[in-house]
Amino acid sequence: MKIRRAFPFVMAAILAFFFAAGVKGQVITNFSPQFYTNGKGDTLFYRQLIPDANPRRHYPLLIFLHGSGERGADNLSQLKWGVMNFATEQNLLKYPAIIIAPQCPANTSWANPGNIRSAITAPMSATPTKSMELLLALIKKFKADGQIDTARIYITGLSMGGFGTFDAIEREPGLFAAAVPVCGGGDPAKAASLAKLPMWIFTGSEDPAVNPEFSLNMLEALWKAGARPGFTMLPEVGHFSWLGAYTDPLMMEWLFRQHK
Repeated sequence: MKIRRAFPFVMAAILAFFFAAGVKGQVITNFSPQFYTNGKGDTLFYRQLIPDANPRRHYPLLIFLHGSGERGADNLSQLKWGVMNFATEQNLLKYPAIIIAPQCPANTSWANPGNIRSAITAPMSATPTKSMELLLALIKKFKADGQIDTARIYITGLSMGGFGTFDAIEREPGLFAAAVPVCGGGDPAKAASLAKLPMWIFTGSEDPAVNPEFSLNMLEALWKAGARPGFTMLPEVGHFSWLGAYTDPLMMEWLFRQHK
């Protein structure tokens, strides 16, 4: 009797295990593990999604930069937040794109600004971080290989990735067709170089981790430079403003119709 009573619970546990493994396997299958190595032996690990088995088409390239909590070397944690919203079957059908999600190693970052806590700005360093250097080289490789629509290269990122998004477009403004920095910050002194780049900035009005003034300062500088970026400050939202940003259908529609 004890064995019979326990049997349904055992089977439920087994099914739950295989279901969880299947879900994880699906993520791994959809985003294949890749790596890029430069001529110096430095390596950037990333995940890549191809929207369709159709070699006759050149798809847009979407770069997604994760936050500080997803750094590491497993080449998987970067899929935790945000990027999966672009990878739903509905969005892949409506907005097919090659998506790459690189992973920043532990104790490093996409950008290397100065004392951002006191200045509420993110002054860009003279040289990129190693991860950013590798990422920009990888994007240029995609462009040179002829496998993407080079007029539709998009970049977005959250938190540390929001700073990285600003860093990337401030270093290579001519490389991108549009950018969506989320709860990040950039160097207002570089705003003039971004005046013609379509951009939509997101932040939470009560963000305790990345002061919304980072976004507001960039908005003001961009406006003075002649740019007219989209700007959304989500009321009563803390640091997780990417939940609103990446589920906004208007943002998705806007992003994928941008081109150079």
